[in-house]
Amino acid sequence: MTPYGLAPTDPDVPHATHPLLPPQGHAGPDAPGPLLTAGEAADVYALSEHHVLRRYRRGEDASREFALMRHVAAHGFPVPAVQHLGGPDLLMERLHGPTLLQALAAGELSLHQGAALLADLHRRLHAIAAPTGGVVIHLDLHPGNVILSEPRGPVLIDWANARGGAAPLDVAVTALILAEVAVDAGGDYSQAARALLAAFVGAVDEPLLPSLDEAMDMRCHDPALVAGECDLVAPAGALVRAFAELAAHR
Repeated sequence: MTPYGLAPTDPDVPHATHPLLPPQGHAGPDAPGPLLTAGEAADVYALSEHHVLRRYRRGEDASREFALMRHVAAHGFPVPAVQHLGGPDLLMERLHGPTLLQALAAGELSLHQGAALLADLHRRLHAIAAPTGGVVIHLDLHPGNVILSEPRGPVLIDWANARGGAAPLDVAVTALILAEVAVDAGGDYSQAARALLAAFVGAVDEPLLPSLDEAMDMRCHDPALVAGECDLVAPAGALVRAFAELAAHR
């Protein structure tokens, strides 16, 4: 029995109803629970101390995300436990702890420790073959998507972009995201992001330069970018290239 006295349903029957899944389409005052975070395409609601609901806002089918999260979990990768799928809804384990971004900002981890953690998550993820070919790549692996949970340790969240592909592209996207913060002169974290980027590029195994142009194109076409962010992609790419070339000559 679960902590709620509910018999768990079979997770291999993903579209069956589940007692913890609220009706679809709830929003505003009828939301299924307190809103924890809102992304470009999905919202995450707290259902209890143990469960969250990730719901695609426009009703997209979450089955691909569900299957890939279960696939990497079966290979021992740290991902939130996904317990049920219902159309656009994912019922998942609720994680407690700061994000890596929050821990870095608070000085709880050094920038070199943060870079090593990001590089290790890439290394572990890219050791997993994807069901569709290539290896599993996340394509949004940055400090805001890593939760330092207790007692599990670092857990990677937000698998909406994940798919099978080439490991260097995944690394290049992470480097580019860090670089976008670094080149934003008005940002609060630009200097720290620059140092984190340098440490990350030095810590990763994959040669990211061959995939940098593809990563830049992906970032410019990312619907999650707000106005003006695409303007940061070109200078960010130049910074990544400079750090990667420097690392290659060490």
